[in-house]
Amino acid sequence: MTPSNQTASGKGADDRSLDDNYKGVWDGRIGFGNKPALLVVDFMQGYTTPGSPLFAQGVVDAVANMPSLLDAARHSGIPVLHTNILYHAPDQIDGGIWVKKAPVMRAMVAGNPYAAFCPEVTPREDELVMTKQYASAFFGTSLASTLVAMGVDTLIITGCSTSGCVRATAVDGLQHGFRVIVVRDCVGDRHPAPHEANLFDIDSKYGDVISLNETLDHLATS
Repeated sequence: MTPSNQTASGKGADDRSLDDNYKGVWDGRIGFGNKPALLVVDFMQGYTTPGSPLFAQGVVDAVANMPSLLDAARHSGIPVLHTNILYHAPDQIDGGIWVKKAPVMRAMVAGNPYAAFCPEVTPREDELVMTKQYASAFFGTSLASTLVAMGVDTLIITGCSTSGCVRATAVDGLQHGFRVIVVRDCVGDRHPAPHEANLFDIDSKYGDVISLNETLDHLATS
């Protein structure tokens, strides 16, 4: 009799690859809908400034990949939206429990250079900036109703961090009825392990994780 945790070949289930384990169960694709929007999540200088407690090389790399995507999105005429995190100084009371759990976030107040947008992704005057206090770009904001009013059905997500605000936004995007596309090259985290784990999980359950080149090809032909 084959033990319940082994295959007929004697190979334990835990030894199978993640792809094999998820195949046919958590590997569906949704693709682009009729009208996408590009969302740039929290690309602020606290994540890209050496010496900052929030500094993450993965975010530096992601920001460096953004200009071509922003140019393509703007050229195609799709909506481009940005988010940032800002708290009320001096006590960041609107940060609630999150700033108690992660006091490093207290730097996100008006006037602190760490709270400024990275130059490469500075919003244009005609691009909407939504300020949030928590991880998801949907939580406590009018993002969902704004996208619906625009006729958007697909949300292209970029930004940081992959395991935090990007993941939370991807999950909420799906739950608000949007097709979620995460651009692998344009999201970043402070360590490769949570970055890759969360991209795998998003791609399995909440949206499609695709390359920058795939995204550019779609925008060029749509």
